[in-house]
Amino acid sequence: MSRLALGLIETVGLAAAVEAADTAVKSANVVLLGYELTKGDGMVTIKLAGDVGAVKAAVEAGVAAASKVSTVYSKQIIPRPHEELEKLIYSSETVGMEKEESTVETAANEETADETEKKKLSEAVDVVEEESIATNEPVQEIVEEAPIIEEENEVGDEEEKKKEQLNSAPEKPSRKATCNLCHDPECIRRKGDIRSICLHYSSTKK
Repeated sequence: MSRLALGLIETVGLAAAVEAADTAVKSANVVLLGYELTKGDGMVTIKLAGDVGAVKAAVEAGVAAASKVSTVYSKQIIPRPHEELEKLIYSSETVGMEKEESTVETAANEETADETEKKKLSEAVDVVEEESIATNEPVQEIVEEAPIIEEENEVGDEEEKKKEQLNSAPEKPSRKATCNLCHDPECIRRKGDIRSICLHYSSTKK
């Protein structure tokens, strides 16, 4: 903060202060640190930071815009504020600085939550390892045995289903003999056909 300039705009009423802050930030390359409410008369102080020239331009533009809404009580530009003034600039009463602190707190809370989850996971792994040591079985074998048993059961079920389908399949009806010479069911000759068609024609001829 010692290298940057500080700009202050004090207005009567929050509406004028918001208008001054909006115009100041849009008119020059400055950072809005926040606003602070005074105890009485409804005055609001806007705090800006940036280079000296940018802060001067921003304060002038903010004062001109706020004067159209309400009364501008005072303005001030400090080129290089001393380090001791940071206690007054970054005070707890400055609205806008609390958000940054809350974001830091939330980030810290998230980190602690992640650490607790990691601890729980490591404790669960330790319990599994202790059980495996007690049963003299490695952890990998305990994890891998279950799917192997399931696969064997599935293969056995499929074989039983195939056997049931084969057993339940209807038997082919036995074919009746149509040949009156050999009386063989495989023979394609029918009664009344020529004898040379018969499968056993040569044997019957003899």
